[in-house]
Parts: sequence; structure tokens; C-alpha cells
Amino acid sequence: MKKLLFFGLMLLATSMQAQTARKFTLNLTDDGKAEMVCFLPETSSGKAIVGVPGGGYSVLSNNHEGTMASGWLNQQGIAYFVVNYRLPEGDRTKPMNDVMKGMRIVRDSAEVWGINPHDVGIMGFSAGGHLASVISTHAPFDARPDFSILFYPVISMDERVSHKWSCVNFLGEEGQKNPDLVRDFSTMNVVRSHLTPPAVIITASDDRLVPFVTNGLEYYKAMRNAGNDCAMFVYPTGDHGFGFGPWFKYHDQLLTDLGNWLQARQTPQPGAIRVACIGNSITDGYCVDMRTAYGYPAQLQKKLGNDYWVKNFGVSARTMLNKGDFPYMNEMAWQDALAFKPDVVVIKLGTNDSKPENWQYGSEFRQDLEQMITTLRPDLAQPAKKKGKKSKTPVAEPKPRILLCTPIPAFKPSWNISDAVITNEIIPIQQEVAKKYGLQVVDLHTLFANDGDKVAEDGIHPDAKGADRLAQIIFEAIKQ
Repeated sequence: MKKLLFFGLMLLATSMQAQTARKFTLNLTDDGKAEMVCFLPETSSGKAIVGVPGGGYSVLSNNHEGTMASGWLNQQGIAYFVVNYRLPEGDRTKPMNDVMKGMRIVRDSAEVWGINPHDVGIMGFSAGGHLASVISTHAPFDARPDFSILFYPVISMDERVSHKWSCVNFLGEEGQKNPDLVRDFSTMNVVRSHLTPPAVIITASDDRLVPFVTNGLEYYKAMRNAGNDCAMFVYPTGDHGFGFGPWFKYHDQLLTDLGNWLQARQTPQPGAIRVACIGNSITDGYCVDMRTAYGYPAQLQKKLGNDYWVKNFGVSARTMLNKGDFPYMNEMAWQDALAFKPDVVVIKLGTNDSKPENWQYGSEFRQDLEQMITTLRPDLAQPAKKKGKKSKTPVAEPKPRILLCTPIPAFKPSWNISDAVITNEIIPIQQEVAKKYGLQVVDLHTLFANDGDKVAEDGIHPDAKGADRLAQIIFEAIKQ
């Protein structure tokens, strides 16, 4: 019996050891001033995390806020990459470029390293937490993480409510005098619905160096107000800088909390059919609380299942018209939708175009709609007759199936939205363009006509039940 017990304990001890199969270092700059230390697990779950150490942008605390996490992460089957970035010294592009390059290398090498390129997160500590939040909000689609882990992060660049030297070192003394830069890199101000990745914030209530209430909590509030997924673990004590150090009183609880959060994240499987939902506030999920879970694209994901990957690129108040008050094709969401390289695109725009201040340019609705379609599907464009300058508009590489949705009825004339313009002018143009390009039309205006009880008081925006109804209609159209 004692031998069996001893053997069992030995097996447990062996299984608890760090399961790192390979460790190596890659230079991120030609001069070797930035590097990435890579830890690959013996058995990969497909998940990867890029680590960003803290240090106030003046040094790198790359032990307990860097490599020390490798053992536990590799044991979970998570590949881990610590970026020892260049310090900004007033030039914020140095650390930003180093971390973005690290993100791109991980995704580019995903197949070789046994990683799902759509399950690559970022984990930053203190000033590194700020840098991780900057990459989460400012980076282009290919370098933006799929999730963020922010340990006691610096969020604000206003030194009056944040860590002064992180602010000065990142922006430079001159940058600190520029209110636009301070606002833009105080990352709670640039959280975007659906585009900013899910996050978890880990901190201690008694942090004296980076005030939690004016930093981590502000990011959480911005994420929650945007309807984005965000969790927060605030431990009673620990002050600042505990990282993955075993001396932290709540270390074991931290690992359990973080492990559960990581395990609960749903990840698109490789090869899933990509569905891009393009639209205005109805796609965005305005009037739907926690729209990343209950908006129509989220409901559509549940109906389509794991063989599909649905992403929401809706932005409130946007128009198809490029001369409208808020043109959709000027948005980051449009750039992201193209970079997503979708297999299926659901376009639901036109509601805001019906406003008098926008429809005064209604004669250009057709050409703007055709511009969107031919950007998504260059193969549908007519060959240019004359040589000219190349368009700066990015071009999507695949040839996605496009579903063109008519607007749902405007049950009330709220926000200056006109159902008469939608019915008599916008929908006929959509139908003619769809016929010209051989697109599938989803007539939401007709199919949603009897669902006025599933919209908010404004008579424009579907509530959660209405979002589910929209998802069902579009689900049937996709599966048709």
C-alpha cells in the first residue's frame, strides 16, 4: 500500500512539473535590442500568450512579470512568448512595434508551433499592462490579440491619476503636454465594441503605485459599457508588482481564477467558416445589454455552431453613404472586416441613410453600395477602361458569399429615420444592385414586419428577443 502511495505521489509530482518541451530566443530587431523568449509546451492546447513585462517603461521586470509564468502556462498546454521590448525613451513606437512584431511572428509560425492563430492572447504587467492594452486597442487586426490579461495595469496617461514615470517615459515630456495624445493612449478612451478583445484584469485593492480606481477599473468600465467581455479579480492585499511570484498571498487562488477564465473562453476552431456581420447600431446591438453575448451576431454564432466563426463588425449610427454623417467605410470596423477574410458577409446598412440629413446624398447610395460590394469581391468589379492611380481602399482576398439585408421596418420615426425612404427608395436600389451582382437578398423589412413587439421603445432597435429573431432569419438564409 505504501509503495502504491509513493508511486502515486511520484506521478503527481511529475505531472505538476513544468511541461516545457523547447525554449529558445528570437531577435526582434536587427541590432538585438529587442528579443522574444519562447517557451513551447510538450502538449499544446493550441492557445498562446505573448507576455509583456512591466517596469515603468524605464526597466524590464522580466522575471516574476515575465519568464516565471512559463512553467504554469506550459503545464496548461499554453505556448508562452516573453517580449523583451525596447524602452520607449519618449518614442512609444519602439515598444509598440516590438510587441506587434512578436504577435505577428507567433501567428505566422502557428502551424509549426502547434498554435491556433485565432487563440493568441497578450499578458501585460503594470506598464506592460498599459502596453498590452495599447496593442489591444490600437494595433491593426493582424497584430491585435484575441484576448488580454492585464495585471495591475497602467491605463491612464494622465500622470495626476496614474503612475507618473510610466506616462512620461511612454509619451515623452512633450507628449505629456499634448492632450490628444494623453487621451488617445489612456486606453479606456479607445475601447471599441466588438473590436477590442475580451479582457481580464488582475489587481490588488491596496495598490499604492498604480491607483486601481483610476486605471484598471476605468478599463473595466469602458469594456462593460461597450458591451465587451471583461472580468476582474481584485484581491484584498498584495500592493503592486506581485506578478507570478509565489510569495503573493493569493497566488494559488490567482492561478485558479486565471485558469478558469482561460478555460471558459470559446475559441473558433481552425477551418471554421468565417461570417462577418457588417452594419449599424442594429448589428452592433444597441439596446441589447451585453451585446457580445446577446446581440444578433452572438445569437447567430450559437445557432450556426462550432463549424462557423461569426464576428460582429457593427458600428452604431453608421451609413452606407460616404457623404453621410458617419460613413461606415471610414471605420476601423470596415478595415477589420476586410482583414478578417470572411467566407460569408452579411451587410445590414441603410437605416441611418434614410435620415433627411443623409438622404440628401441619396443619388450616391447605389455607387457607394457597389463600392462596398466590389471591395469585398473585386472579381465582381468591371475592368477599368482607363489607367489611373491605384485605390487606397484595402482589398479583401477571398471571394465571400454576400448576403445583402434590407433594413428592418422603422416602427417609429425616431432619430429622423424614415420608413418611407427605406421602403420606396433604399430597398429598390438594394434589390437592383443585388440582381446586378448576383447577390442573395435577405428581406428583413418583410420578414421582421410582424415583430414590432421585439423592438425597444424607440421603434428602431431590436431588443434581445428581436436580436434572436434577426439571428434566426439570417441563420436560415445562410443555411439555405
